[in-house]
Amino acid sequence: MNRVVVTGLGAVTPLGHNAAAYWDGLQRGVSGLGPITLSATPEELTQKVVAEIKGFDPLKHFDERELPTLDRVSQIAIVAAREAIAQSGIVFDLSLSVRTACIIGSGVGGMTTLDDTYRRVYRDNKKRVYPLSIPRLMVNAPASQISMHCGLRGPAFVVASACASATHAIGLAFHMVRSGAVECAVTGGSEACITFGTMRGWEAMRVMAPEVCRPFSIGREGMLIGEGAAVLVLEPLERAKARGADIIAEIVGFGMSADAGDLTAPDVEGMSRAMQWALEDAGLSPQDVQYVNAHGTGTAANDETETRALHKVFGNHARSLAISSTKSMVGHALGAAGALEMVATVMAVRDGVAPPTIAYLGPDPACDLDYVPNVARKMDIDVALSNSFAFGGLNAVLVAKKYS
Repeated sequence: MNRVVVTGLGAVTPLGHNAAAYWDGLQRGVSGLGPITLSATPEELTQKVVAEIKGFDPLKHFDERELPTLDRVSQIAIVAAREAIAQSGIVFDLSLSVRTACIIGSGVGGMTTLDDTYRRVYRDNKKRVYPLSIPRLMVNAPASQISMHCGLRGPAFVVASACASATHAIGLAFHMVRSGAVECAVTGGSEACITFGTMRGWEAMRVMAPEVCRPFSIGREGMLIGEGAAVLVLEPLERAKARGADIIAEIVGFGMSADAGDLTAPDVEGMSRAMQWALEDAGLSPQDVQYVNAHGTGTAANDETETRALHKVFGNHARSLAISSTKSMVGHALGAAGALEMVATVMAVRDGVAPPTIAYLGPDPACDLDYVPNVARKMDIDVALSNSFAFGGLNAVLVAKKYS
């Protein structure tokens, strides 16, 4: 079994268009939330606040002739992948490209294209839609487009498991590299779903806060929708060492479970099993962990249930953990959330900094742990967890470790 290390990171987020800007914003506790502008008719939406990627100009990254084939979800995925590959220093010649996996998480695919198509058909009564609508909106488009733009010829596919999509994708890539099934993996998640139709759907669920996402805090009112893409390059330790790569961190464990219960209500047992199995996969004990990047959506039920699951898995050690929800800054990017959070977790391990949970007003009796309120914390982080818990009762957890 190979030891698996991270040698490249890329991100396009509401806090910036590269991983360094993203990490800088997280450490400073910057909010990426703001008024919705991406919807064609924002004035018709009840929900006015989201976490958009601001100022993203696709023409800075793509030839104008390429854009007709690329929904926003694929554009940001490619940009993040290019950054991660560039940082890794890997050159994908033919022999390596056929042994490299491209596994991306996305919950819904090209929603901008879907929304535009439906508007054209149902509102504008047009008889025809754009000829490349299907290739643009298909959920596998981000992985397909990355593979084509970056020359990756090995296994390439998208994992769609709602809010656990990207964590499942990274976990599968980790297992494939660890087992030797592939030589390298480009993996992560992408979501660009801030459209009129999608927002109407989330409004109907009545789980969103009006203005501020404050996970685990007293007075929390719900989640806020975000968008973004984040990508990691994974490779075997020996290969990375042999080529003199800069090793950012090591991935050492992955656990996943299903609640087999309610479609939307979180479950302590399912969450707990995923965390326990991730630690077992890593060969670590709960006492080895210092930091948890929580799923932490800001809804009453999720935050309370995740807190109970952390108590169940970590026992008395739970009170020694630093726990934060970066969703307080970048919103909930749904299928891409786990990738944004794993990149944050890897950088937390690398730099020894736990990012904060911003907008925290004070402890809720049901959420009684240390959520790194409002200000980042410099601390030793040898082992960290990244949690993702999705609608449908699908749970996925990754374990990152400082490389030594």
